[in-house]
Amino acid sequence: MRWEKAGKSGYIPACRFDPYRYRLHQMHGGTFQNYTEKEYLPYDSHQAIKHLEGGHLAGIYPLMQDNTSWFIAADFDKQSWVDDCRKFIQACRSKNIPAYLERSRSGNGVPEICHTNWI
Repeated sequence: MRWEKAGKSGYIPACRFDPYRYRLHQMHGGTFQNYTEKEYLPYDSHQAIKHLEGGHLAGIYPLMQDNTSWFIAADFDKQSWVDDCRKFIQACRSKNIPAYLERSRSGNGVPEICHTNWI
């Protein structure tokens, strides 16, 4: 789930929780991270359809129970992002790891050239 507040933005896992109980938790110094009364929502066909129809943004963090993953996502958005992308793709290829590039949400990320032969 994407959030925006006070000029900042980010992503958190989609959860169901009671906002009043969470507010009480915050008043006692708690954070969302250590709030235990939340239920993580599954990513199902309903959520995928809402994402594809533009109803909300959805992403996936594929962590396994042992904190390993079978794929990663990397974000390159500093001034050196073009070189960083090239190095990332080269490093993946050297380890025989398939890698793909996608333009960032802001439009200031990977240009169309990243989808051609140099990757």
